[in-house]
Amino acid sequence: MAERLRRWAPSLALVVAVWLCVQAAQASQAVTVLDDRQQKVQIAQAPQRIVSLLPSLTETVCALKQCHKLVGLDRYSNWPESVKSVPRVGGGLDPNIESIVALKPDLVLAAGSTRGADRLQALGLKVLRLEPRNHADAQRVWRTVAQALHVPAAESDRVWQGIQAGVQAAVQSLSPAARQQRVYFEVSPAPYGASESSFMGETLTRMGVANILPASLGPFPQVNPEWVVQARPDVIMAGDSSRASMLQRPGWSRLRAMQGQRLCVFKQDESDMLVRAGPRMAEGAQLMADCLNRAASQADTGVQR
Repeated sequence: MAERLRRWAPSLALVVAVWLCVQAAQASQAVTVLDDRQQKVQIAQAPQRIVSLLPSLTETVCALKQCHKLVGLDRYSNWPESVKSVPRVGGGLDPNIESIVALKPDLVLAAGSTRGADRLQALGLKVLRLEPRNHADAQRVWRTVAQALHVPAAESDRVWQGIQAGVQAAVQSLSPAARQQRVYFEVSPAPYGASESSFMGETLTRMGVANILPASLGPFPQVNPEWVVQARPDVIMAGDSSRASMLQRPGWSRLRAMQGQRLCVFKQDESDMLVRAGPRMAEGAQLMADCLNRAASQADTGVQR
């Protein structure tokens, strides 16, 4: 018996050494990230099955080349094209808990305001709550998601730098005349506007353009239409859903932006790009820059879009 043990000792030692190496490798892969509720979320290894309940987070996952790991999405995630075939599990306000659990995700990405997130955690799912609202948030969320997905920092930083270069190119494309304009950006026909403290407002500020809605009103304040008339913006940016209601508002027909047709109405896919604080911010910034350049050179007649 003793002789057998002596013969097996090298093999046993090798097995133990391999096991220890595996454990060490797994431990080195574990990461701990901080979500928007200042809760630490430990992720032992790279997630292979991801559910995303916020479009900007979905787009971030895909921009990090992890799109193939998405197994469930909110109803509003629609970019890139490949995500349209991914099963839907409701929205941030009405997620289908049973459907999410049935998908057996090893990571759920959700907004801080997502209903049911606590319930998902109680059911044993790993939930990371992140909701980018401004440029600083977008960068923080980008890095947090990359870390959670075990994407190498060098790779994620390279992609982020490319996005920022695109934003800067949009900023530099503005003509001097375009920078002298005052803008009203409407995000919904209620109407709600985007102030200086919103994601879109920060983009305008970066371009050196004035926003008629100050940061003190909050990111997306409900606006009195008469106040916009008094503010007299040079340019109005809005989604297609706002066009009809604008024409019915008292005094709006007298606005310089309406009379001079300095009105940029964005289609739904363009609006999605503009309002999501994520990896398509460069494209959104270019849409704004194109609008401002056209408005600056627009004659008193003619329609921009």
